[in-house]
Amino acid sequence: MSDPGLFTPNSVTWQMHGDPMMWVAGVRALYLQALHPRAVRGVIQNSDFRRDAWGRLMRTANFVGTTTYGTTEAAERAGVRVRKIHSMLTATDPDTGERYGVGEPELLLWVHCAEIDSYLHVLRRSGFPLTDAQADRYIAEHRVSARLVGLDPATVPASRAELAAYFEKVRPELAAGTEARVVDDFLLRPPTHPLLVPARELLWRRVAVLAYAALPSYAHELYGRPAPAPAVVTRRLRATGRLLRAVPATVRWQLPPKHILRAMARLGPGARPAPYKLGR
Repeated sequence: MSDPGLFTPNSVTWQMHGDPMMWVAGVRALYLQALHPRAVRGVIQNSDFRRDAWGRLMRTANFVGTTTYGTTEAAERAGVRVRKIHSMLTATDPDTGERYGVGEPELLLWVHCAEIDSYLHVLRRSGFPLTDAQADRYIAEHRVSARLVGLDPATVPASRAELAAYFEKVRPELAAGTEARVVDDFLLRPPTHPLLVPARELLWRRVAVLAYAALPSYAHELYGRPAPAPAVVTRRLRATGRLLRAVPATVRWQLPPKHILRAMARLGPGARPAPYKLGR
């Protein structure tokens, strides 16, 4: 029998990560992650994301796709690569001169929780059918992905209550500093060819604005930009979800990195991710 991978087709993760609103959720995660000064400093000081925006997004999508839909061996290899990169990178606090590793557990935990919270929040709010119990199961499943990046699974939230408690605990450490402003500006106006600027304003900016609007209230306060009323944001998320989900999955999944199609080829058509399977 072919290897189903770390999550398997029976997981909540398998069904959720095939949804097109994951792209909006990913942008929300970037906005949220940038509010931790030590974490975002590690990104700014160790990458040229302004010149390689698409490459960075694709590398993140490839990691999520590999760990979700790839074989166990492929997922473990991806984890080894991430841990090796983290072990070699450091950042410097400009105020204190402190030099620290970007692979510190507290920083990895923040990035992980901001990502999982964003995936769960955006998909549920946009209409993806998920019960509270299934949401808790999704968070618990991602102790696996936390292990891959170097965290002790026992230290990672495994339910909505634990995740909420974590965010409450870490909130005093958050701030929209210089590096967060850089990320904010980049997400609204990523560098692109002059001929593509109209498309950026028409398409990408709408995604970024929607992702920003879906942030929690404390994030809006830190960034200092107001968000539409929650009901308005929810309507926009649901409308966007309906629009994107109207595109046939077989068409959407043709876009790189094509992990879902490879998983279905490996495991058979029954491995196709679909929301209705969550009720089984």
